[in-house]
Amino acid sequence: LPPVVVGLFLYIIFSNQGLLGGLDLLYSINAMIIAQTILITPILIGLSRETLDKYYLEYNDFLISMHISFAKRLFTLVWEARHSLIINFLAGFGRALSEVGAIIIVGGNIAHLTRTMTTGIVLETSRGDLTMAISLGITLIIIALIINALLYFVKIYGEKEYA
Repeated sequence: LPPVVVGLFLYIIFSNQGLLGGLDLLYSINAMIIAQTILITPILIGLSRETLDKYYLEYNDFLISMHISFAKRLFTLVWEARHSLIINFLAGFGRALSEVGAIIIVGGNIAHLTRTMTTGIVLETSRGDLTMAISLGITLIIIALIINALLYFVKIYGEKEYA
């Protein structure tokens, strides 16, 4: 989903004349969380479904032959796919971490309230304070590298455990 379209849609819904205007969510952290959730949910569902389909094809006949319940089969598939599912969730987190469009629309980029690192980079660049924008950017890159390192170690651990 295009982030700015999600942000615009939520802005219309959360504005005073909108469907949920009475909840006073516009320019709040809750609105930002809702926007992030809407943006990463399709990604997580798609990646997780693909992962679980792979394990389903591999294990389902065996699990059915053991005559175990659907709930236990599902638990087993999720357990076997846990490392890949963790990677999927971290990929979704990385997507949420880099989002600017929707959260700047519904959050308003308010100092000490709804400003995030990505919206701060946009603001500082537009102000001409490139030193601050670059320092925020470097910090964001370090966070992304840490997440990628975690992904790598989870993958290596999973391959080592089930080699």
